[in-house]
Amino acid sequence: QVQLVESGGGLVQPGGSLTLSCAASGRIFSSSTMGWYRQTPAEQRELVAVIRGDGTTAYTDSVRGRFIISRNNAVNTAFLQMNSLKPEDTAVYYCNCRVSDLINYWGQGKQVTVSS
Repeated sequence: QVQLVESGGGLVQPGGSLTLSCAASGRIFSSSTMGWYRQTPAEQRELVAVIRGDGTTAYTDSVRGRFIISRNNAVNTAFLQMNSLKPEDTAVYYCNCRVSDLINYWGQGKQVTVSS
């Protein structure tokens, strides 16, 4: 069993930055793929970024070059650094831990609002 606790988020002006953190319990963190997803009331949950156990990363086109996903296996934490934020980045952001094709864990979600 893996528990994910998210922190960070909040209100930021366009062009600003925020960092989300996701602290995971359990010993499988270092071998798991960590991801960040986001969802608005009008849209389905979408994948924002992932970082695999080997450190390779991938981003959705709309955030590539602005967001950075990272992980610190020593403290079982994943991060999403969000720069040059736009109003369309406003969403609830969810942390995901993918242990296998059949086993996924989710954080509780954090609201990110980009508005002047």
